Amino acid sequence: MAINGSYASPVADAEYPRAFEAGTGGLLAQFYNGLNGYSLALTFVLLLVAYDQFKYVWNKGSIVGPTWKMPFIGPFLSSVNPKMDEYKAKWASGELSCVSVFHKFVIIASSRDMARKVFNSPSFVKPCVVDVAYKLLRPSNWVFLDGRAHVDYRKGLNGLFTRQALETYLPGQEEVYEKYFAKFLDISQNENNGNPVPYMPVFRELMCAVSCRTFVGHYMSDAAVKKIADDYYKITAALELVNFPIIIPFTRTWYGKKAADMVLNEFSICAAKSKARMAVGGDITCIMDGWIKSMLESEKYRQKIAKGIVVDDSEKPAMLLRVFSDFEIAMTVFTFLFASQDATSSASTWLFQIMADRPELLDRVREENLAVRDGDRDQKFSMDILERMPYTRAVVKETLRYRPPVIMVPYVAKKSFPVTDSYTAPKGSMVIPSVWPALHDPEVYPQPDSFDPERWISGDAEKAVKNWLVFGTGPHYCLGQTYAQLNLMAMIGKASMHLNWKHHVTPLSEDIKVFATIFPMDDCPLVFSKRD
Repeated sequence: MAINGSYASPVADAEYPRAFEAGTGGLLAQFYNGLNGYSLALTFVLLLVAYDQFKYVWNKGSIVGPTWKMPFIGPFLSSVNPKMDEYKAKWASGELSCVSVFHKFVIIASSRDMARKVFNSPSFVKPCVVDVAYKLLRPSNWVFLDGRAHVDYRKGLNGLFTRQALETYLPGQEEVYEKYFAKFLDISQNENNGNPVPYMPVFRELMCAVSCRTFVGHYMSDAAVKKIADDYYKITAALELVNFPIIIPFTRTWYGKKAADMVLNEFSICAAKSKARMAVGGDITCIMDGWIKSMLESEKYRQKIAKGIVVDDSEKPAMLLRVFSDFEIAMTVFTFLFASQDATSSASTWLFQIMADRPELLDRVREENLAVRDGDRDQKFSMDILERMPYTRAVVKETLRYRPPVIMVPYVAKKSFPVTDSYTAPKGSMVIPSVWPALHDPEVYPQPDSFDPERWISGDAEKAVKNWLVFGTGPHYCLGQTYAQLNLMAMIGKASMHLNWKHHVTPLSEDIKVFATIFPMDDCPLVFSKRD
């Protein structure tokens, strides 16, 4: 047998097949040589998906929610057009449940007690609406402030909703109702020849006009009021619970921002006019006047004290307020409009529909309104008249319970929030107390899906204060809750005496459309006629 006597290594032979490359360096070289831009991008995306899933599962913990999250967007596509049945299913799934949309982890508090805990935990949560709300309402808006900064505003605003103050606003409100009731007739009889048309958009315009007259009086022109009423829809669309978190040109948030800028500019102009008029002793005709007059009185008192002038205690204002800038006043009044516009539009739409579908209840409202006016239907509003209408009040309260305009109120966790002994909401998560379940609890409101004003007169509904979450509770409860109810009472009472209306019932009339607040799915087709 021939022997190879060469000492040369086989791998040194150029003709020897290089089937094996020894050492770790060779393996790494092969790995890096195989990488390209596509594979790097794919690896990066897969890592992000894994992180997104891990973060969701970690935040979810033990509460009810989907096992996995659709990468990045979560249930965004289905949430663009929210369904009331889906909300009800979520509430029924557990007292705490969750979803995750984009970067936002959302916890839904469904039970009355869980909702109340969120409302009453200002050290852990604060109102947030949605991300874009800070851009539309402005980050320094009083509703986003905490502690002393929030109290600084609120102490001057409480006095704007007293009985005496509310009576001051009634003439302006009645003026708007008379104008729009004539418009209702024109739309039904002249423009549409007695055929039914959806009145929800008209009610939105009406409520915007009432709000603007109440908040800023006649400092704003009718044309500006109409412009705000027309454009406010864009603000509502931009502030829906699920939306793009950034403002992109020609999207709903972009149009909403432009509309919000216009409203703030109009309110700033009104503030300057009110300051000038109040400075020369003008009468208070709107909320803005009342607030600014208190500011000027406080400033006058401070100036006297600074000059060493002895001032009698009787001259000291009940609340010493700082003088807010025109834009600060505008931001605050904007929040009043934000809080009232969609909610009262929803309530008024349901109220007209419900009364049309239950003529026997409308008859009782009409009889009561005529009785307190001694049969004179043209007698003007007064607080005395409104306070002597228990049945009309019961109808309004039952409407707000049966179809609460605001079904959820978003808050954000300022820090880790121990909602229960076994679950802590992570900092930065959205925590949403729900209102609907508490207002439809059969143990508190028997037959909750039936409309029954009597429960507020002869029943126990008035005693269920813990379930009455229509206007929230806690430090951020709605300042205008009395105003809102009296406004609706005045509206439906006056309408009952001067108008007849019929509801064109459709298969969608009782279905609920969720658009910030809730409306009939068919937008409430009605026909109005004059009542002799």
